[in-house]
Amino acid sequence: MTAPSESGAPHVPVLLSAILETVAPVRGVWLDGTMGAGGYTRGLLDAGADRVIGLDRDPTAHQMAREWADERVELVKTVFSRMDEVARDLDGVVLDLGVSSMQLDQAERGFSFMRDGPLDMRMGDDGPSAADVVNTAPEALLSDILHRYGEERAARRIARSIVRRRDEAPFETTLDLAETVAANLPRQKPGQSHPATRSFQAIRIAVNDEFGELARGLSAAERALAPGGWLAVVTFHSVEDRAVKRFLADRSDAGGGGSRHAAPQPPRNPAFDVIHKAIAPSPEEVANNPRARSARLRVARRTDAPAGEVDRRTLGLPDPVEGI
Repeated sequence: MTAPSESGAPHVPVLLSAILETVAPVRGVWLDGTMGAGGYTRGLLDAGADRVIGLDRDPTAHQMAREWADERVELVKTVFSRMDEVARDLDGVVLDLGVSSMQLDQAERGFSFMRDGPLDMRMGDDGPSAADVVNTAPEALLSDILHRYGEERAARRIARSIVRRRDEAPFETTLDLAETVAANLPRQKPGQSHPATRSFQAIRIAVNDEFGELARGLSAAERALAPGGWLAVVTFHSVEDRAVKRFLADRSDAGGGGSRHAAPQPPRNPAFDVIHKAIAPSPEEVANNPRARSARLRVARRTDAPAGEVDRRTLGLPDPVEGI
């Protein structure tokens, strides 16, 4: 059973069946690095996991978990990039990246441009909010955020408009910001995403350092997994999926070879075996849960090779925007 959202609709863990089928049989101790409403944690327990360690920086997730978690669940309030400080020799790690349905459905969290609420967007309960960034960041910094993290082509025009508007009155709500962004873009056509989608995504990523967290978290998972342990990552964003793909390609590469474009690399023992290409949701899953449409699942299995490190540039992640 999944936890209900603010609207009463259930939160459905995306690609859960695909994960469970790929890693079957589920055994031992798993870590759910992005627990949210607990759908993956409960799915793993129902499939045979002995215990699941649930990580989340969001205090709301922990409050909700107290209503359903039993003695098989260990709750830890932290970011998933620190998972190797919490546990080692894990049989599996599952990560569901990006903002959760639970957070989107709570207007007071300020993630959605479809529901008016305070301009917050923090996944945790500390650090600068979206309002802090939007109302104080210099125009050039805002433009960099929108361009690097949201791939927004009109970044400069939108940043200029935000600064001009905030000089009159600070931004306080999500719809206020969404309207200002949309005014600088072509009118939304049927079937297209909201004009503010890329800007909201970019600001959310900046507020929560999501790309830095991903780069650190993948390396932490490599350190935390036991030989034979599974890594399953669900992404909803092309940049994140590309980063996971490049991480697994780099860490499953035995080295040597080389090409006319790159110098040969010294042989090494691969840290992961990639099981197969990315898995997309079935048409039936998308029909039942439209939020699954852009999801991709990548699964790999840890070898007994020593853990290594990769940097965000290797993963194709944008350079961090300094000054936030």
